[in-house]
Amino acid sequence: MRSRFFYGWVVVAVAATVVLVTAGVRAAPGAFLLSMTDEPGWSTASVSFAAAAGLVLYGLAGPLSGSLMGRLGVKRVVVASLVVTGVALLVSSVVTEIWQLTLSFGLLAGIGTGLVASVLGPTVAARWFVHNRGLVNGIFGASSSAGQLVFIPVLTVLAIAFDWRVAAIVLAVLAFILVAPVLLLVRNDPSEVGQRPLGAPAGPVRPPPPPDKGVMRRATRTSDFWFLAGTFFVCGATSNGLVGQHFIPHAVEHGFTQSAAASALAVMGVFNFIGTIASGWLTDRYDPRKLLLMYYGFRGLSLLFLPFVHDTMTIGVFAILFGLDYIATVPPTVALAADRFGAHNVGVVYGWIFAAHMLGAAIAAWVAGVVRENVGDYAIAFVAAGWIAIVAGFAALMIRRREPAPAALQAA
Repeated sequence: MRSRFFYGWVVVAVAATVVLVTAGVRAAPGAFLLSMTDEPGWSTASVSFAAAAGLVLYGLAGPLSGSLMGRLGVKRVVVASLVVTGVALLVSSVVTEIWQLTLSFGLLAGIGTGLVASVLGPTVAARWFVHNRGLVNGIFGASSSAGQLVFIPVLTVLAIAFDWRVAAIVLAVLAFILVAPVLLLVRNDPSEVGQRPLGAPAGPVRPPPPPDKGVMRRATRTSDFWFLAGTFFVCGATSNGLVGQHFIPHAVEHGFTQSAAASALAVMGVFNFIGTIASGWLTDRYDPRKLLLMYYGFRGLSLLFLPFVHDTMTIGVFAILFGLDYIATVPPTVALAADRFGAHNVGVVYGWIFAAHMLGAAIAAWVAGVVRENVGDYAIAFVAAGWIAIVAGFAALMIRRREPAPAALQAA
């Protein structure tokens, strides 16, 4: 008698753990920034540039990953990601020049982590689930944000107690350890275990269809793709780029210790985990465009409030409010991409949308560092980001939900 257990949940558990760790690697500069600037000749702007370079590659690796997963399979791409990431971290732990840090911790680690950052979750969700797809995307979004935010306090403590190089080695070991469960447990699609996607109608068990040829050529001719990419650009700028990289230095300038600021990020991570999973549940039930309006508007108000945070209570309030929608935008954005361009194309299309997200993060990470060095504080950067986020919320309402008929899509 065939077991009723659905193997896709095993794949989700392992893949979400990989996303959590690799997201933690990419967010590490936010924990290491103050320690790194103690190195001779390493300024805030130069370290911010290295982090920004990593964020760009983190995003650009997404479209490459979407293509590779279609040709080589999910398991091989995830193993390659972990190995490249681990090697990059080990190299980073012994560099002495800022250009070496940019190449290793920036570019190489950016490629390694980027191979799973954006596409792995939507690909697993699209291949294994029809029902609960929004919830699964929410789980991956929560894992990504937890990696970005919960790892930072731990890495900050290691950097203070030992050295940022020791913390980089710890991350490398975690990446190498994860290779084993990926090899043993991950399957590329339900057909490999004799199952069909959860909620799919009865019928023969077949591998998922490959992405349409020329899907990106068609997608980039539509305004919907550019609204999705543009709003996600703002998402990256206001989350990973600004808060993820500069929250701790900003808080220290407002009288908090590094440990207290890192603890606030941990609170942010806990509430973001809750908020992102809740967002996935809501995306299965409500219009994703209206959810994005609410999330971006809420985020913008939180950022406008941040420059006025000077005490423990208000920084805790900010951590809770901002945490609830730090990456809550992921499930509705993925859902809109799948609705508009087809679930089988979501890996490729969302990969490019995520590239825009990380381009926004990279620009914000670098610009905020430049603003801090030239103006003396981060207030202008946070206020500008707040208003931009509010505008992005209204822009999301312009996105059409449903995929046009093939003839209409060809003509678009």
